[in-house]
Amino acid sequence: MSLADSVLAINNDLPIRSDSPVHSGKVRSVYWLTDADSRRLITTKGYNVPEDTPLAIMVISDRISAFDCIFHGEGGLKGIPGKGAALNAISNHWFKLFAENGLADSHILDIPHPFVWIVQKARPIKVEAICRQYITGSMWRAYSKGERVFCGITLPEGLEKDQKLPELLITPSTKGILTGIPGVPAQDDVNISRSDIEANYQAFGFEKLADIDLYEKLLKDGFKVISAALAKLDQVFVDTKFEFGYVTDKDGNSKLIYMDEVGTPDSSRIWDGGAYRDGKILENSKEGFRQFLLNHFPDPDVLLNKDRMPEREALARDNDLPLEAMMQVSRTYTGVAEKVTGAAIPLPANPKADIIKILREEYDLIV
Repeated sequence: MSLADSVLAINNDLPIRSDSPVHSGKVRSVYWLTDADSRRLITTKGYNVPEDTPLAIMVISDRISAFDCIFHGEGGLKGIPGKGAALNAISNHWFKLFAENGLADSHILDIPHPFVWIVQKARPIKVEAICRQYITGSMWRAYSKGERVFCGITLPEGLEKDQKLPELLITPSTKGILTGIPGVPAQDDVNISRSDIEANYQAFGFEKLADIDLYEKLLKDGFKVISAALAKLDQVFVDTKFEFGYVTDKDGNSKLIYMDEVGTPDSSRIWDGGAYRDGKILENSKEGFRQFLLNHFPDPDVLLNKDRMPEREALARDNDLPLEAMMQVSRTYTGVAEKVTGAAIPLPANPKADIIKILREEYDLIV
């Protein structure tokens, strides 16, 4: 098998039994199971959810997205070797640590394969829950141009690039395009304030006003748990994005849970601690890949200017990135995962065949 064969680039064509269209995102694809299969697995596998809970198979890929585009490499390499397994392993580790610290559950019920989660259907909160411990990235760019108010929070004068903020900040943005909310443009990824959420909490998916406090607590507590664990590995947890949703427990009660992935190099900035103390930034996250792209292409404005999106899409589609650049990203992702979990990241030669075999033999979900 070649290196390209070991990469799971297309993950929405698995023969998983479903009566709904496959939902395929930038990285993950979701297969909603039939009601009969959901009920069967809840019973036979002993999942702690109501018997009528809809279940889904969530399959991660090795695709790499940046600046809202999917990139690929030389030699037919359509993704990053080890990336999908690394992301899942990191999230699994943090979700387990959250549970051990008495935070909240996640949507994951089972992990049949390093690329696969079995999840319960959740009612998503339409907020990208972003937490920042350092001023960098888009916040620094805006601050350096004179902006001082971010998501309703006023920052003090005199901050310097990449320095630790006086306190942990929550700077939420919209998840998806939301319409009809006063003062919130109908665009994806728009910065919002806590007062925006409070005034329109139901439009953002919150079931009750008090849950805004709970979401902020779970966000900050989760950030602190990950930050403390990474600090022991001499890694700096800079900022991150969490997602939340509601599920119904076995007693019929609604509860807020963590969704999607947490604390990964895709959803977070992570810096090397030693380099940071020496006054340098060594990225151990996708931000390193983003910086590579900005330096690799002669006109970086294409990647930053949303008005040039057709050019950007063509740039991603028509350019094979150097193999070494793709493998550097692989080393970053698998390196972080191995530090966090303390275990090697499996790199199956043919992940798609492995997934089909397990879901057929152990879960009877293959048609």
